[in-house]
Amino acid sequence: MRDARLLSWLLADATRASQFDTKAWTEVLTMAHAEKLLGNLAEHLAGTAVPASVGRVLDMPVVLLKGTAFVAANLMAGAGRQIGDLDILVPRDRIEEAEAALIAAGWAHIKDDPYDDAYYREHMHEIPPMVHQERDQMIDVHHTILPLTARVRPDAASLIAKAVRLPNGLYVLAPEDMVVHAVAHLLADGDLAGGLRNLWDIDRLVRENGGAEGYWQRLRESGLRHGLMPHISRALRLCHHIFETPVDPWLAWHGRKGDIFYTGRLLARNGWGLETRGLLRLAFYIRSHWLRMPPLMLARHLFTKWRMGRRGKADA
Repeated sequence: MRDARLLSWLLADATRASQFDTKAWTEVLTMAHAEKLLGNLAEHLAGTAVPASVGRVLDMPVVLLKGTAFVAANLMAGAGRQIGDLDILVPRDRIEEAEAALIAAGWAHIKDDPYDDAYYREHMHEIPPMVHQERDQMIDVHHTILPLTARVRPDAASLIAKAVRLPNGLYVLAPEDMVVHAVAHLLADGDLAGGLRNLWDIDRLVRENGGAEGYWQRLRESGLRHGLMPHISRALRLCHHIFETPVDPWLAWHGRKGDIFYTGRLLARNGWGLETRGLLRLAFYIRSHWLRMPPLMLARHLFTKWRMGRRGKADA
């Protein structure tokens, strides 16, 4: 067979996989990838004996994150959501496979500085961002949800193990873990820039799932497992205060100190759409770096970036 009939032949009858040699598998996987049928093929071959190398390609769990996941799973949080970058989560021990597959599919890294590339790979929760060379779409490939240097170390393997499979073969986080990720991104990592939208995501997720039996207990267990329970409590309080979100009062009650500053930062915008409360924004910016890495490492990183910036200006 010299065309995609090889792929259609296998899709018509999974038992034909036993007749494939290495060359045929290479061709059919390449065809399936190009036709965006790789996930469908994996689902079709579930339970069918395939070579180990093929199984690794077909069985890598790819978990959609953030807005991409909300829209793909048809959640309330996806209604009206504008999708910017794509965000996915894959097992850390298979990050190189995922990166190679993306490069083969037309994605390329946008960080060409060796320091930035090394910093991402050694310290961050994702590899350097990539952009598709034809569609101009960016993708962030995560292996966990917070930087490796952060004070909080979530259990990424647990997030992947609990992920929910969609009909297209991709995955999304379990409902409680979607809140865990949103809270981590909002309160345990960034400076709360754009935080009102992130808090709205949490409101939507909680409203959609809060009535399910055992939901709050599962959220508590997940928060404890990932070391994010204090942040979850604060996020629930902020949701209730700002969006009148119905929340579990017991989960939301733990430690209210400082909430006024978080509320002020989230609402720091005037009627012209301009940011306000500059000192408060600066304080949260400093806080975000403090959360991301130890002091000495932070000082070394900021000095290196400053020196690189000066060198770039001098070269210009």
